[in-house]
Amino acid sequence: MSSDDKTSADTGFSGEANTHFGFERVALSEKQARVDDVFRSVAKRYDLMNDLMSGGLHRAWKSNLVSMLRPSRSQPFRHLDVAGGTGDVAFRVLDAGGRGTHVTVLDINEAMLRVGAERAGDRFDGRIDFVTANAEALPLPGNAFDAYTIAFGIRNVPRIDVALAEAYRVLAPGGRFLCLEFSSVDMPVLDRIYDAYSFHVIPRLGARVAGDAESYRYLVESIRKFPSPGRFAGMIEAAGFSRVSHRALTGGIVAIHSGWKIA
Repeated sequence: MSSDDKTSADTGFSGEANTHFGFERVALSEKQARVDDVFRSVAKRYDLMNDLMSGGLHRAWKSNLVSMLRPSRSQPFRHLDVAGGTGDVAFRVLDAGGRGTHVTVLDINEAMLRVGAERAGDRFDGRIDFVTANAEALPLPGNAFDAYTIAFGIRNVPRIDVALAEAYRVLAPGGRFLCLEFSSVDMPVLDRIYDAYSFHVIPRLGARVAGDAESYRYLVESIRKFPSPGRFAGMIEAAGFSRVSHRALTGGIVAIHSGWKIA
C-alpha cells in the first residue's frame, strides 16, 4: 500500500494524529473544521455545481442508489441519509417509498441543511426531519433504521472507520448500508480525460459559479485520496457488515458500495 492509499489517521513527528485534506497533510483535529468551511462556502450553489460538474449524471447516479435501496411502499421504512444536507437523496427515497417511509437527513453542516429544509418545504407532511450531527458520533439509538445512505460524503469524514462503525450500530438487523462515492476510473483514455477535466476545469467552474476555486480543488483532490473499491470494501467488512459488494458506474467514475447488517 502506498502512502497515497492511507485513509486512517497516523501520527506525525509532533505526536498528534494527522490525516489528509486533499493532498495536504493536516492534524486530525483540524480536518473537520476545514471540511465544514468548504461546504459552508459552496452550500447555496452546491446542487447547481453538481449539475455542471457531472453534466447532470449525479441525478442518474442517485436514482440508481435509490433503486438499489427499494424502500417499502406498504410497510414502515425508517431511513437515515448521512451527509445529505440538500436533500437530493432523501427526496428520492420519500418519492420511491410509501406513506410509512420516514427519512432523517443528517449533516454536520447547518448551511447545507438549511438548503435542504428550504427545498423540502411542507411537501412531505412530516415524513422528513433534518439533524445537525457528526457522522462519527450519531445522536441516534442503535438498531433504529432500516437503511443508511451516504452519497459523496464519506471521503470527507476524518475517521472513516468510526463513521462505518456508527452506521452499523444504528442499523436494525437486516438493515442495508449503501454508499455512493467517487471511485477509480478504469477505462483507458477516459482516465486521462477525467484527470484533465477534474484538475483544470472543475476549479475554474467553482471560481466562476460559486466564487470559490479552492473548495472545488479540495473536492477533486479528496476523490484521488479515497481508497480503491477493494480496500473500501475491506473497511466496510471490518465494521461488521456482511455480503459486501460494489457496483461501478460510468466507467468507474463513481461506485455504489453495499453491505448488510445480518446479526
